[in-house]
Amino acid sequence: MEGIFTTNNLWMMIATVLVFIMHLGFASLESGLTQSKNTVNILFKNATILPIGLLTYCLWGFNIMYPGEDYAGAFFGFAGFGLDLPEGVAGLAEYADGAYTYWTDFIFQAMFAATAATIVSGAVAERIKLNSFLIFTVIYVGLVYPIVGMWKWGGGFLQTLETPFYDFAGSTLVHSVGGWGALVGVMLLGARLGKYVDGKIRPIPGHSMPLATIGVFLLWFGWYGFNGGSVLSADPGLVSLVFVTTSLAAAAGAIGALFTSLIVIRSNDLTMVLNGILGGLVGITAGADQMGVTDSILIGLIAGALVVLAVVFFDRMKLDDPVGAISVHLVCGIWGTLAVGIFGALASGTQFVSQLIGVAVIGVFCFVSALLIFYVLKVTLGIRVSAEEEVEGLDIGEHKMRAYPDMVEDHTQEKVFS
Repeated sequence: MEGIFTTNNLWMMIATVLVFIMHLGFASLESGLTQSKNTVNILFKNATILPIGLLTYCLWGFNIMYPGEDYAGAFFGFAGFGLDLPEGVAGLAEYADGAYTYWTDFIFQAMFAATAATIVSGAVAERIKLNSFLIFTVIYVGLVYPIVGMWKWGGGFLQTLETPFYDFAGSTLVHSVGGWGALVGVMLLGARLGKYVDGKIRPIPGHSMPLATIGVFLLWFGWYGFNGGSVLSADPGLVSLVFVTTSLAAAAGAIGALFTSLIVIRSNDLTMVLNGILGGLVGITAGADQMGVTDSILIGLIAGALVVLAVVFFDRMKLDDPVGAISVHLVCGIWGTLAVGIFGALASGTQFVSQLIGVAVIGVFCFVSALLIFYVLKVTLGIRVSAEEEVEGLDIGEHKMRAYPDMVEDHTQEKVFS
């Protein structure tokens, strides 16, 4: 038993490290897909989101998300501030049926917590005030995310439905939570200067496709911990299955995006393929442990196609998302969650209804919560930088430094502003 406990715990710690690497992937992807004059700002946000997530999750988030058996079927629970390590073996070999320790449980879950705000970061990039974004992060990661997580993973009301809502690793509980926040942020901020001119969509290309590509592959790499760790043990059969379903969905997402972009926008667009990979990963996350080969490929193909269609749709609606975060995390998060009721071992009409209930309830709660937070910030501190600061770049306006001081900055928007 000691050997099994050690192996399980070791795998969970490795998975934690892999999820940690995903934050570097987000930073690389977001900075690559935005203009060079905003690189420091993007990196600064990503360098502070994870610390905020870890600290808020330690101080109260963990005990909101996992309040204990007394709150089974509830909408909210709270087990107190801080971490309370069970004494002796109760926090070690006897914790979680010997799958991992109390400390491993906390740190693995804490790595998930900051992801929701990281998703928002990319969507509102290049025009949001730094201080307002950080305040939003504290509230959204510290309260909204753990409350929603408790509804399923903490034994709340979605877990106690007649047919329980199912979300293996967080297509809805992580990705769409971030996606709803991103959607609200984009709606209230408005588009970047020069993005929509005279009824036309003007592309504002990112400054580094190599950096964006590195970011996507770092995220794919980290996803093996994100999904594989969600097995919550080193079960050899289940972990290896999850690795396969995750890989196939990501690959199919790339191909789905490739062909859809050729048909819809008539271009071999690298950004679409990159986001197609991420869409496939998000799509499989809800049911990675329940799917077979064919199911995983179909889920990924559809997710990849949805990414392209969603990017085009949001652009036509003048919702400016520089990195495609809403398309990837919200649209594909919803798709992946509903797919659990359509494909795989859990496929049934009643399961689909439960999935629909979970998506709807979580969507309304997150949308309203994000709207309230952003609106209060908008009427108090303000959420958008000045036009002059946006044209010059947030690196100078917010940080008084440049990411590439030896390079001539590209101020293509300056002509539009003037």
